[in-house]
Amino acid sequence: MDVLRPTLIRIGGRVYRKNLIQEQAYQHEEEEEDLYAGPGDCADEPCGAFVVEETEKGFRCRVEVPSPLYKYIIGKKGETKKRLETETRTSISIPKPGVEGEIVITGQHRSGVISARTRIDVLLDSFRKKQPFTHFLSFALNQPAIQEKFLQFREEVLEKCSKDHGVSSSLFQNPAKLHLTLGTLVLLNEQEIQKACDLLQRCKEDFVDQIAGGKPLTVEVVGVEYMNDDPAMTDVLYAKVHMKDGSDRLQVIADQLVERFVASGLMLKEWDRVKLHATVMNTLFRKDPSAEERNSTMTGKSSFKERESFNGRNILKLFENFYFGEVQLDSVRLSQRFSSDASGYYATSGQLTFS
Repeated sequence: MDVLRPTLIRIGGRVYRKNLIQEQAYQHEEEEEDLYAGPGDCADEPCGAFVVEETEKGFRCRVEVPSPLYKYIIGKKGETKKRLETETRTSISIPKPGVEGEIVITGQHRSGVISARTRIDVLLDSFRKKQPFTHFLSFALNQPAIQEKFLQFREEVLEKCSKDHGVSSSLFQNPAKLHLTLGTLVLLNEQEIQKACDLLQRCKEDFVDQIAGGKPLTVEVVGVEYMNDDPAMTDVLYAKVHMKDGSDRLQVIADQLVERFVASGLMLKEWDRVKLHATVMNTLFRKDPSAEERNSTMTGKSSFKERESFNGRNILKLFENFYFGEVQLDSVRLSQRFSSDASGYYATSGQLTFS
């Protein structure tokens, strides 16, 4: 990291610099990050981003934190918590591991409580970004007609291109899980899942109903394309989708949904526009049939180094205009990663319907 140009993190309208301290590895050899407020530290002035209560003994602030993140506030052998308490002259009470609740910060001085809360927020924001995603917004493309055409595509690819480097049956998507991914989320408890479900419903009321007109969107799935620069070294091959009426309504809904979820803090911004694609072949599936791709390696452990690419040139040439079929998209689902429902699709935690 360039010490003259430190990483900046925006939380609640404020900007903080992130100072990386190399310490002894903590659980899975993760680096512990120490984050200090930059210009405009909340310790120097009242901060309207959260509530600080005055009590008989001083001041108190509560913060809701999913239990999987407690360990990052505690630190190895409690070192992070002790340092925060010492440097801000506060006491930090954390629920028992696995028990959902609030972290409570108390202290004699309001400025100390605010400083502790601010540093906890920055720590949590940093470590949340390292969590593998748990859910994603999706359009299901697993209707019977699409599945049938996909199975035909797989059969023909294996018949005509199986001798091409890296091509094998293990690369193909599970037909029951064909989908369009709009964006990925890290939801660590039931409260966060409910927050995402509530936001979906607000999006329906605010703009989706008007754009969709209360009717399903008719989409055609035609042709294939690859993700990376060299078709001879392909990792992801996807089917292309477009509105049958030629409009951009599907793209507009996808972009506005992601914009809302990013603004709420539930999703990280990765691209200016959602890349609408249905993965049909993925080298991640070679070793893990249940894997799902994401468009960025910002969170979670990346397995890209272990991937064996395949030569997709012949597939792209022979199946450039392959017709997978027409589908009626009638809902956006909050899908749970590594799960299945009765139909074989991902379990749904919530959904937004068009009709």
